[in-house]
Amino acid sequence: MGLGREEEVEIRAAPRFMPGEKVQSTKHIKNDGTYPRREIGDILVRKGDVGYVRDIGTFLQQFYVYAVEFVDRGVIVGMRGRELVSLDRPAVAADAADVITAATDTAATRTSETVAS
Repeated sequence: MGLGREEEVEIRAAPRFMPGEKVQSTKHIKNDGTYPRREIGDILVRKGDVGYVRDIGTFLQQFYVYAVEFVDRGVIVGMRGRELVSLDRPAVAADAADVITAATDTAATRTSETVAS
């Protein structure tokens, strides 16, 4: 019998998002019964909704939980980092870094060819 899926201890690293940061939900979030005055199963946040990180907490001394305020929906929901993307700090894709490196290498090659001629 397996021990289940192990996940790394997220709180060993700095939080992905900081209070005040503008973020976007990457998933639909439904009420699991922990959100007051809403029915279980009600959608609290839709994929693509924009909100602001209000606070950062931890869960089980392992994960960060971000309290995100979705002003348009009038809710504050606790979310994991994997359910959010920052709109204030767009991620640089690894492919973009490769393109920059390739462009630099090409320019260096052309310069050395010109000098040799």
